[in-house]
Amino acid sequence: MVGKNVQDALSERDAETIAPSREELDLMNKGGVRELLRNCEPDVVVHCAGLVGGIRANIESPYDFALQNMTIGSNVVDACLETGTSRLINLGSSCMYPRDSSNPLKEEMILTGSLEPTNEGYGIAKVAVSRLCKYANAQYGTNFKTLIPCNLFGYYDNFDLKTAHLIPGVMHRLHKSALNSSSSVDIWGDGSARREFMFAGDFADFICSAVELYDDLPEEMNVGMGTDHSVKEYYELIAEVVGYEGSFKHDLSKPQGMSQKLVDISLQGDLGWSPSTTIGEAIAVTYQHFLETWI
Repeated sequence: MVGKNVQDALSERDAETIAPSREELDLMNKGGVRELLRNCEPDVVVHCAGLVGGIRANIESPYDFALQNMTIGSNVVDACLETGTSRLINLGSSCMYPRDSSNPLKEEMILTGSLEPTNEGYGIAKVAVSRLCKYANAQYGTNFKTLIPCNLFGYYDNFDLKTAHLIPGVMHRLHKSALNSSSSVDIWGDGSARREFMFAGDFADFICSAVELYDDLPEEMNVGMGTDHSVKEYYELIAEVVGYEGSFKHDLSKPQGMSQKLVDISLQGDLGWSPSTTIGEAIAVTYQHFLETWI
């Protein structure tokens, strides 16, 4: 999802982009990644591929989330190193932060505590690849960067009810519930957990700025909105957009993850960038995209 948004944004700026599909390039195959970079000789690599999913998918498949993301990430980093590609923008995740860290989450908090168990496999993989970037810089003099975005949603999102992240998954559920005139919808947990979401199109815009300002980027930095909402508030915002008028019930037997994941955006502010799309606007255009592509 992020990759397609980034490709669109770069293309709009007349940048030549090469973004092979999964069928064209298996990122689990290091030799294939290395061959692509040797043939293309890119000015910069933006690594935003991987296995992603919501809390249910992470709980059910921790091995897959750890192994695939660690393998794909290490293949990209090592291929950049072997081919002399010195500019790499690696995408991390706010899942890299310890579960008990105080908010907002500052970059120096990474590896200072235990991760959230419900997405530990994914978080460990993201930490490992970020550290590979830092180690390559220290040992081989590369200039690799890691951007740590807050949660993202938008165009090209995954709306599958079993594997989607919070907003696209809730959007699909409430759409079906509105059509069926359901009287209530379950929310995992008590709905108080807070999450920070950014429109993927805005993050793609930041990636374009990051490419242009590459040398000014810190080695590791957060990218976010600077504000968050509770899970229940997201349900209410989405319900208003899709026209769901029923009630919500809390399933306290289900996990809800970290209590809060709000990233500190001080370094982002130093670069003079901020997202332009409000959460309400982003939900509205994403729902329209859902209607056009999934229904």
